[in-house]
Amino acid sequence: MFPAPGSRLTRLLSVSVRGLRRLSLFSSSESSSTWSKVVSDAEKIVGYPTSFMSLRCLLSDELSNVAMHVRKLVGTQHPLLNTARGFVYDSKNNLQMRGLIVLLLSKAAGPGHAASDLLTQDMVSGIYPSQRNLAEITELIHTAFLVHRGIVNLKEWTVSDGPLKDMEFGNKMAVLSGDFLLANACTGLAQLNDTKVVELISSAIGDLVQGIYYESSYNAEDGLGEGVDVTSWEDQTFLSHGALLAKSCQAAMQLAKHDREAQRLAYLYGKHLSLGHKLNSDLQPFVESRLGEMTPISLSAAPVVFHRQIVGKERWHQQLQEARTLRNQLDYTKLLAAVKSEKGVSSAVDLCRYHSNRALEAIQAFPSSEARSALENIASAVTKF
Repeated sequence: MFPAPGSRLTRLLSVSVRGLRRLSLFSSSESSSTWSKVVSDAEKIVGYPTSFMSLRCLLSDELSNVAMHVRKLVGTQHPLLNTARGFVYDSKNNLQMRGLIVLLLSKAAGPGHAASDLLTQDMVSGIYPSQRNLAEITELIHTAFLVHRGIVNLKEWTVSDGPLKDMEFGNKMAVLSGDFLLANACTGLAQLNDTKVVELISSAIGDLVQGIYYESSYNAEDGLGEGVDVTSWEDQTFLSHGALLAKSCQAAMQLAKHDREAQRLAYLYGKHLSLGHKLNSDLQPFVESRLGEMTPISLSAAPVVFHRQIVGKERWHQQLQEARTLRNQLDYTKLLAAVKSEKGVSSAVDLCRYHSNRALEAIQAFPSSEARSALENIASAVTKF
């Protein structure tokens, strides 16, 4: 049911084009501060910081050996090095959000009506051990895909990136370490002994592969192909950014023996929170007030997709050509100005707020508690720019 390490499926994950891969949710100081406080408060409710979730795996002998090899990439521009730095040093951006959501939902929902008294006795801080294991598994899968997505397209390699042999070595390390994390996640998933949970999470892995493939295919077109409309963007974004969290939330309800309705609501919360999360991330370059530094923007970002749909294909291609420099590179300042001149940014903001509201609606069915309040605060935080 799962791809074996080094299999064709995991190699497909490794095929990606060069592009900006932002790990943090928020980049502006105000929204980053808001997010950090919301997450910090939420972590206290579930018992421990989620940054320790996959620590047992990350400190294993196998990954310690990988870390020793990754040091060889110092001085290069290989994305694997930045990914590793992010997990070690970038605590303020709370990369491991998915496990926290799973734990909060588990605590907010409590035991299901079908749960036995014996099973309820196993709960710690209102959360089953199996749900904590599921949170760790979710984080391991997410981490594995982050590592896989950092593989460099060597066809676009330049001397400034670093020696070619080091870039090739970095790609090998990214494949092997990502496969190792994914294999550990799959082993842990099997130990949960719940067929439906295995089915849910394995289908989420398949969704991730499909979503990343679509993303890479679109990015490879450099904005000159047919592109995607807003509906297609939402569908693709759910596959690559939302399916894992949505299905993990549903699986957490299954482990506590909740009925289908509770599972549906948990799924909806994870789905809409993920889409709001991604919209907020896509909007950051368009709402930041710092004019001195221009961050490259993705042509598949939500405001660009909205803008392209509003102005039409012909006008969009004209704007792309106007934004190109003599070296055929994009002048992101001109491109940003073009997108902000229409309603692409405001439309993306409206969609972000819509998904935040849908997530808030889904969580209202759960009993009032500290955990539910934390989930509400997180859903509201994705609309802070």
